Amino acid sequence: MRIGELAARAGTTTRTLRYYEARGLLPARRDEHGHRAYDEHDLRLLEQIRTLQDFGFELEETRPFVECLRAGHPAGDACPASVAVYRSKLAELDALIGELSRVRATVAAQLAKAERAMGELAADALVPGGPEPRCELGGQEQ
Repeated sequence: MRIGELAARAGTTTRTLRYYEARGLLPARRDEHGHRAYDEHDLRLLEQIRTLQDFGFELEETRPFVECLRAGHPAGDACPASVAVYRSKLAELDALIGELSRVRATVAAQLAKAERAMGELAADALVPGGPEPRCELGGQEQ
């Protein structure tokens, strides 16, 4: 099949396919007329790349999976190098989850503090002689 058909079947663009070819992820075969030629195996390589990228893998991280398929394995993650990439990605995700948990805890603490402060201001506003309500935007009093 030609590049346009492969792009359509893979749900991508011909430009992307040329980029993958330049990066060595997609074979650069030509037919007798000089047109790029692809087969079902190339479609499988693209599906592997796209699936991994959908899960947040960088393009270069897909290389071991592609090479595993090229070596004739039935799945791109049937090789030790692919498993190593999975382990690395899990460690990266665990670190991100930890960081997000810390950020979430900080935001939750700030929210609780802000809500307490708002409650105190509301209570003070009800006391005769308490502060007048102010608009925080622009510093103008209402």
